[in-house]
Amino acid sequence: MREMLAGGRDGDPPLDVLTGDYLAELTMLILGRDLLKDPSTGYAKTFLRQMEQALGLAHERGTRIVANAGGLNPAGLADALRTLADRLGVPARIAHVEGDRLPPTAAAAGGALAANAYLGGGGIAACLAAGADVVVTGRVTDAALVTGPAQWFFGWERTDPDWYDKLAGAVVTGHVLECGTQATGGNYAFFTEPGLGVRRPGFPLAELAADGSAVITKHPGTGGAVTTGTVTAQLLYETGGARYAGPDVTARLDSVRLGQDGPDRVRIAGVRGEAPPPTLKVGRARLGGFRNEVVFVLTGLDIEAKARLVQDQIEDAFADAKSRPSDVRWELARTDRADADTEETASALLRLVVRDPDQDAVGRALTGAAIELALASYPGFHVTAPPGKGAPYGVFETAYVPAGEVPHIAVLPDGTRVDVPVPDDFRALEPVPEPELPQPLPPGAVRRAPLGRIAGARSGDKGGDANVGVWVRTEAEWRWLAHTLTVDKVRELLPEVRELEIVRHVLPGLRALNFTITGILGEGVASQARFDPQAKALGEWLRSRLLDVPEELL
Repeated sequence: MREMLAGGRDGDPPLDVLTGDYLAELTMLILGRDLLKDPSTGYAKTFLRQMEQALGLAHERGTRIVANAGGLNPAGLADALRTLADRLGVPARIAHVEGDRLPPTAAAAGGALAANAYLGGGGIAACLAAGADVVVTGRVTDAALVTGPAQWFFGWERTDPDWYDKLAGAVVTGHVLECGTQATGGNYAFFTEPGLGVRRPGFPLAELAADGSAVITKHPGTGGAVTTGTVTAQLLYETGGARYAGPDVTARLDSVRLGQDGPDRVRIAGVRGEAPPPTLKVGRARLGGFRNEVVFVLTGLDIEAKARLVQDQIEDAFADAKSRPSDVRWELARTDRADADTEETASALLRLVVRDPDQDAVGRALTGAAIELALASYPGFHVTAPPGKGAPYGVFETAYVPAGEVPHIAVLPDGTRVDVPVPDDFRALEPVPEPELPQPLPPGAVRRAPLGRIAGARSGDKGGDANVGVWVRTEAEWRWLAHTLTVDKVRELLPEVRELEIVRHVLPGLRALNFTITGILGEGVASQARFDPQAKALGEWLRSRLLDVPEELL
């Protein structure tokens, strides 16, 4: 935060607004548990610590701060900020937005620790218009951290003929900014390219225009890079089809046009928007039960036979105890190699994960079985760490409620409470027909090569689902990718998803395909249903797979 406030060359204008996104799906579960222990918490304490150093500098430079760090208790965070401002002697005006936290109705039932609707940017705009220096919110969409300040700064009104187009441009900009350095070379598929400087990438900033277009850039002298590739990668992250819906607007991702506007400058233009859907998304975090795991180390010869033996022994122990956990999963990772010159590289890992509503079923039954086999199983038996008693795990679920049933309240610096109206027009979400594909490349010589030699990818999680965005950089590569990487080809390259529902979305303006894979993450990141519980590396696995690539592209 301090780097962003103090950055820039001498003579550069200071930032108008500094935004911060603190609320991953897993974070809401953690904050829910905090709130159960202490009703005065429930917000992101990290933000408060950052403001110790940043609040005075922001006030001095005239930069407003907007963050969703309020989590489940934005009013509590606002009070803590006022106390901090008084202690620091900074006359900062603090406001907050609330209403997203749902009461225990049908949408919040099922033992939820937290059930929050995703609000738009209207409350933020109202707080800024009332003179707030700092605005903290609970659960708003990540893009609302930009749509709210944009409405305030430019004075956009619902009566503007291009209201939805301007908001959609702000949404796309907000999506690029929300994950920080992922827009400046962090986690970038082509990170080995010369000149990217990703060892310590700087944070992105947006020069937003009154028409909703923007230039993504960064402070001079900071690391990383801003290219059409880094921005494309972030645009595809955790999105789906051409219609990207939110409470303010549905942004048409198939209308986005990117252009390099100079070194470390990418222009976003052409974004079109539509009326939002009549419902708001609700994120619901609840405790799902108890989880435990043990990782057996299998070294040297006969790896498969060793794995079978210990699996059979553990299953027998569960049967003898008459308390087999309701969910038992085994996964053998062949990290071993033949004739290895270290013991670690001669070893494979057999991972056992168990889940059950009863803590004893994942505690005593597993720890007893694993420890008792220490002298009675495969040669070289040992584990990476002994299993414990089992720990609770969380589940993230999605529901939808009518937009008019959720209050959206701006609490201004003087304490005045302002109701933010819901949009007066809605549009139901409908799938966009697949656009016309480019002409395929003419037949020619091919070579077996990894997909990643041609294509970049970025993947992520939404509840129990994952998305994998894949893009290329030239028209010839696009003509090949659009016809090659079908749903059937993804099933072939990623056997783990073969039985799951997969939908392909085509975005020609970005030379990109976006695949949504339903159910691959089970009950979401907190349940840790698979080796990579947030699907962060699913795209890199896909890029590593071999297929026939035209020689002219290599």
